[in-house]
Amino acid sequence: MDNMVGHPRMGLIVPKFQSSAVARNRLRRRLQELWRREIQPRQGGRDLLIRARKEAYGVPFQTLRTELLTWVGGL
Repeated sequence: MDNMVGHPRMGLIVPKFQSSAVARNRLRRRLQELWRREIQPRQGGRDLLIRARKEAYGVPFQTLRTELLTWVGGL
């Protein structure tokens, strides 16, 4: 969705899903890094909201990257 500030923004929701704070923070850092490197440069002035699923806690970084880029696709 286009925003009024003119630069890309990301909202991130990482639910607990019975995971430790360490696991949540690791997933949050991975998603933020993927957004910063892969999505933000081509996002334009839009908002992006990502809600992590339970399965995201157990996948390797490369799989997370592939899934996220596939999901975002048409930016």
